[in-house]
Amino acid sequence: MTGFEVLNAGILATVQDTGRKGLGSIGVTESGVMDEFSYHWLNRLLGNDYGTNALEIVFGGVKLKANGNTTFALSGAKVDASINNQPIEIWKTYEIKDGDILNLGFASSGARIYLGVVGGFDIIPQFGSTSVCLKEGIGGKPLHVKEFLPYQSKVFKDNKKLALKNQPDYDEVLTLRVVAGYQWDLFDEVERDKFFSSEYKVTSQNDRMGYRLSGEKVLSTCKGIISEAIAYGAIQIPSHGEPIVLLKERQTIGGYPKIGSVIPVDCFKLSQMKQDSIVKFEHISLDEARRKCRKFYKFFQENKEL
Repeated sequence: MTGFEVLNAGILATVQDTGRKGLGSIGVTESGVMDEFSYHWLNRLLGNDYGTNALEIVFGGVKLKANGNTTFALSGAKVDASINNQPIEIWKTYEIKDGDILNLGFASSGARIYLGVVGGFDIIPQFGSTSVCLKEGIGGKPLHVKEFLPYQSKVFKDNKKLALKNQPDYDEVLTLRVVAGYQWDLFDEVERDKFFSSEYKVTSQNDRMGYRLSGEKVLSTCKGIISEAIAYGAIQIPSHGEPIVLLKERQTIGGYPKIGSVIPVDCFKLSQMKQDSIVKFEHISLDEARRKCRKFYKFFQENKEL
């Protein structure tokens, strides 16, 4: 069998794809890849079908031994990587041969690294997806030492590289665009102005479920609401007044008031922010948010060129 043998598992690495859609009504969260920008470009580099799975690696520290030849690529966070101690680049395809050792250091910019192979990893889907959901224990477990990640022995000789202009910069202050939420009117104009004019810092409490931010406190006119479904990117404002942006492994329902939702294409950027990174919020209309998201997905679903 061909695949990667795990020599070092790193801090946290999980197989992810586009997630489980339409199961929120039975309490199954969406899960799936956190930074879809890096993930979709990765599959584009490898010539994979839309939605092919990849390995999502938090911060790095992973070492793999190839059993059989394949073509792979890395994307996402900036990281020192090597094959047999020879440095390689991210955002570029490489052939790895039987017995080769792929080693990843730790990210110097960004938080999540993506590793994909031609054709994806051969994993049986659960509930229509190969994504590992940590919160609910669906789809398997995080990577561990001596695990085997099977892949098909497929190789293409012509290396591909993503143009520098398309590669993201994770060190800039991030502006998150927000559409108004159901509880918008429960925040008066002063509180909304405070929210959109302030800078917030990413705290240590950030994971696949969501990012807790610290900064100017924003207060609503209510202490709680009847629990309701929670959208991807929803910004909860608990009683302490500091925002929580909910992401791919969010709970399916909740009872905190929500001032709005970060649009999906900006949630992808947020997932690359480390502790102490600075973020700001900007109001955007629902129509404009839809246009931006449709443009993003249309590009990756219909366009095959780099």
